[in-house]
Amino acid sequence: MSTAAPRPAGQDRLWSVAEHLADILAAVRPLEPIELQLPDAQGCVLVEDVTVPVSLPPFDNSSMDGYAVRVADVAGASEEFPAALDVVGDVAAGQQADLLYVGPGQAARIMTGAPLPSGAEAVVPVEWTDGGLGEGPVNGMRARSLAPEQASGHVRVYRPAEARAHVRAKGSDVKAGDRALDAGTVLGPPQIALLAAVGRGTVRVRPRPRVVVMSTGSELVQPGEELGSGQIYDSNSFALTAAARDAGAIAYRVGAVADDADTLRSTIEDQLVRADLVVTTGGVSVGAYDVVKEALEHVGDEDEAGSGIAFRKLAMQPGKPQGFGSIGPDHTPLLALPGNPVSSYVSFELFVRPVIRTLMGLDDVHRPTTRAKLTAEKALTSPKGRRQFLRATYADGAVSPVGGVGSHLIAALAHADSLIVVPEDVECVEPGTEVDVVLLG
Repeated sequence: MSTAAPRPAGQDRLWSVAEHLADILAAVRPLEPIELQLPDAQGCVLVEDVTVPVSLPPFDNSSMDGYAVRVADVAGASEEFPAALDVVGDVAAGQQADLLYVGPGQAARIMTGAPLPSGAEAVVPVEWTDGGLGEGPVNGMRARSLAPEQASGHVRVYRPAEARAHVRAKGSDVKAGDRALDAGTVLGPPQIALLAAVGRGTVRVRPRPRVVVMSTGSELVQPGEELGSGQIYDSNSFALTAAARDAGAIAYRVGAVADDADTLRSTIEDQLVRADLVVTTGGVSVGAYDVVKEALEHVGDEDEAGSGIAFRKLAMQPGKPQGFGSIGPDHTPLLALPGNPVSSYVSFELFVRPVIRTLMGLDDVHRPTTRAKLTAEKALTSPKGRRQFLRATYADGAVSPVGGVGSHLIAALAHADSLIVVPEDVECVEPGTEVDVVLLG
């Protein structure tokens, strides 16, 4: 899979969210299809229609434990006047139905899933019979078991049955030649079950993208370790690894990389062997220690033609500084996100998630959006010329902001299930106004 280098732009140009996203998606192509065993295909996207080679079920079979009978033989059967039938044999699941024939006045014990024997027209549940004990009801209760050691060669049936009662007809689920699944289907547990049921051991799919996530910053400490002066816990790599998996990827988290350009470059190069996409957080602004920018801004000068990382300023809040391009001999796409936790997560949802879904070969790569009425104690303010994304909760057509606008306020993010979108030309949104909402859940 090759990725074209991003379009160059002046250092001071302010890109819109839509422009940046379009530039990214124009450069990313779906992964090449591969053949996978069913257990390995879960979460992948089909690239071919699957046609049913054999009907489901492949034969008429019983949906109950009971007796296979002819309808005429149990017509009018009642508690007072049961139908007495000769039991000619047993039919178990997996047994050939043509080994047994049910003639007039006869019945065959049958188990759930067993093929309907020749001559039989219906199945009466064991609860409608004496279970083959050869006696009537005992203390108002009839037999509930089909245990052969308790059964005789006769059975009494206390209720009539219509034709095809408790019979699963051949092809009643799907018929041979039907289309079982369409190309583009994401394979979840029910789809895997259907593929197995129709005899498919392997399937052709686009694989789940392998996404490597790493955060940068000498101040970052792994959770569980003791914090030193000026240090904080690394939350970004955990959040974005989880988000990548939620989007459908196979995600690998790399421990935080210190603020050293050579170390970061080496770490990224080491990870390319298992990456279809690399995501970094931090070090993309204009500070003295913006290590990602320092390490990758001129990567195209040394790599093969077509590689390169462009660092941009976007007209959005949070998430103004962004980077995108490709790296390495296979032109592996790389998205460099800002380091503040909220900026990082919002950027992932807007830019990285669509890339993952594109690599999977999906048509709909974006989170769903809706319109909702703003419920808030006061008006929302937004910087002019910036598209603002505010954490919020959504329910029943109403949306409420959660927490402040600071891009470091991660606690509020944990309680949000949506983002309020304030357009670039809007500076104030009054309560009761309808707004656009991105649904995250």
